[in-house]
Amino acid sequence: QVHLLESGGGSVQAGESLRLSCAASGHTFVNNNCVAWFRQAPGKEREGVAAADGTMKYYDHSVADRFIISQDNARNTVYLQMNGLNSEDTAMYYCAADLSSRCVAGWASSSMYSLWGQGTQVTVSS
Repeated sequence: QVHLLESGGGSVQAGESLRLSCAASGHTFVNNNCVAWFRQAPGKEREGVAAADGTMKYYDHSVADRFIISQDNARNTVYLQMNGLNSEDTAMYYCAADLSSRCVAGWASSSMYSLWGQGTQVTVSS
C-alpha cells in the first residue's frame, strides 16, 4: 500500500522560508507520476499550489515567483521550497499523487489525485 507523508511545516514570520517534504512509502516515484502540493486555509477550498512529474513543473500564479517544486527520486521525495512567505500562505499543505500519468493541464484539480497525505500546517505571521 502506498502512503504519502508530509513534513516541514511550522510557524514563521512573513518573509521567511520553509521547505516541505513529501516522502512516499510503498512506491518509487518515476517520471510518469504526477506529484502535487495543495493547500487549504480555514473556510476556503483546497487549491493546487504546484505539481511536477520529473519533466514538467506547474505553479499557481500566486506562488510562481516564490515557490519551487523539486523531485529527488533517489530519496523518493518531492519538495516544496517556499520563499517570501506571507500571511496568505497560511494553510494546511497536502501532498497528492497520481501514479498513472504525468501531470496534465488540469493538475490543480484535486479530483485528479487518488493518493493524499495527512497534511502539514504552515502558519505565517506578519
